Amino acid sequence: MLKLSGEALSKDGKGQGIHQPTLHAVASSIAEVSKKGIQMVIVVGGGNIWRFRDTTDSGIERTASDAMGMLATIMNGVALQAALEAMGSFCRVASSIQVPQLAEPYIRRRVIRHLEKNRIVICAGGTGNPFFTTDSAAALRALELNCECVLKATNVDGIYDKDPNKFADA
Repeated sequence: MLKLSGEALSKDGKGQGIHQPTLHAVASSIAEVSKKGIQMVIVVGGGNIWRFRDTTDSGIERTASDAMGMLATIMNGVALQAALEAMGSFCRVASSIQVPQLAEPYIRRRVIRHLEKNRIVICAGGTGNPFFTTDSAAALRALELNCECVLKATNVDGIYDKDPNKFADA
């Protein structure tokens, strides 16, 4: 399981949007690991597009804002899938929220079958519920799919009770 922040797809890992050279570099690294026969599940965040904590002044209510964040993870998942497929890797996006034109539904047994066929699986849409981060989704999916390890490629180096960039006692 690789938990990939949305920012990991932006320029310098800190910006907004999807930076094409960065997207392709990330996809290339993932494809290289997959070609070694390692089953890959990726949970991708959406913070490069939308995140509640960065938009609290928007006036958008929390559950609606979290839904927008879940959609952002699907956008990142589809972009990553396209980059991986352009490199010759077989890949599926499985979403916890229904968007059948873009991703198949997250169904545990179906994801396991994709992994057995050596396909890379990108889990998008978070948990499908507001108030949960994609870090929570990564932990949940890793347990459901019996992943042997979880690698976290994000700007947050642990689990905090509040924002460590704002509170020294976090």
